[in-house]
Amino acid sequence: MKKIVIFSTALIATLIAVFAVGKNGCGEGEKVSPSEEEAPVAEIVGPAFCADSAYEYVAKQCEFGPRVMNSAAHDKCEEWIIAKFKQFGCGIKTQKVDLKGYDGTILHSTNIMASVRPELKKRVLICAHWDSRPWADNDPDSTNWRKPVMAANDGASGVAVMLEIARLLQNDKTLNVGVDFVCFDAEDWGTPQWSGVQDDGTSWALGAQYFSANLPQGYDAEYGILLDMVGGQGAKFYQEGMSKQFAPDVLRRVWRAAAHAGYGSFFPKKEGGMITDDHIPVNKVARIPTVDIIPYYPDCEQSGFGPTWHTVSDDLAHIDVNTLKAVGQTVIQTIFEK
Repeated sequence: MKKIVIFSTALIATLIAVFAVGKNGCGEGEKVSPSEEEAPVAEIVGPAFCADSAYEYVAKQCEFGPRVMNSAAHDKCEEWIIAKFKQFGCGIKTQKVDLKGYDGTILHSTNIMASVRPELKKRVLICAHWDSRPWADNDPDSTNWRKPVMAANDGASGVAVMLEIARLLQNDKTLNVGVDFVCFDAEDWGTPQWSGVQDDGTSWALGAQYFSANLPQGYDAEYGILLDMVGGQGAKFYQEGMSKQFAPDVLRRVWRAAAHAGYGSFFPKKEGGMITDDHIPVNKVARIPTVDIIPYYPDCEQSGFGPTWHTVSDDLAHIDVNTLKAVGQTVIQTIFEK
């Protein structure tokens, strides 16, 4: 992701250390005490998020290979995502549409909406993109620039967190809002750095643009949460600037929930940058106040999105279950807190 980025902190020419992946089972997981400036830790509300389960969903998506638009891997992964949400009792709607990429390529796109408790009027939107970047155009090795990205983090992690939450909600009778999980397609066909084409930001988030302009009849949500690159090693989720502009109340709610769940250190109360991502059309066109949970690495020379962003190293080896746990439990805390 993501296209147009204005970071508030200058990048330092030091690559952050990346930490080894470690599994923590399906119990409470490792908690990190919040700082003194954050809200006191409260009891977790809602079910315990199982990071190992989410990790397996990331791995399964990667088994298909890069889910690049118009590929067999993309189509097979679509079928699998739909089948998993159905397995968890969700109602399914799809938007199939041909969209035009920056280079004129016609992209056979499918947005997937999976709904929990569709009969409830009060609803929450949780979303992520599921397609893979066709080009590793930010790789430090220029010979990789035209290779596809596996997108374990930049795509699969967000879908995996949504699937695990859907699994946990299938038998829950206590949540008083309906939840709609939307998997956006055609997000990452944005203008590559090597193309020589001027990037104005509109070539990204094509599926989200279409969804926002063509909402299911009568659809509305109280608020939305976008999950983007939510499984990376060493990730911290600063407060993204466009989220703060369009959905300040939602942003405060999510970061407060992170502190209550014991994961405040993953969600610093600091500004990160302004990102062109799927939440922009959802805010501007669909008018659903939506925040972007997206990492910011202020000291990473390779990219503010971390060392694997748009590289061939965005693979399963660089996914951390501790990050998946922190994000998944925070989202659950957010939707269950009164």
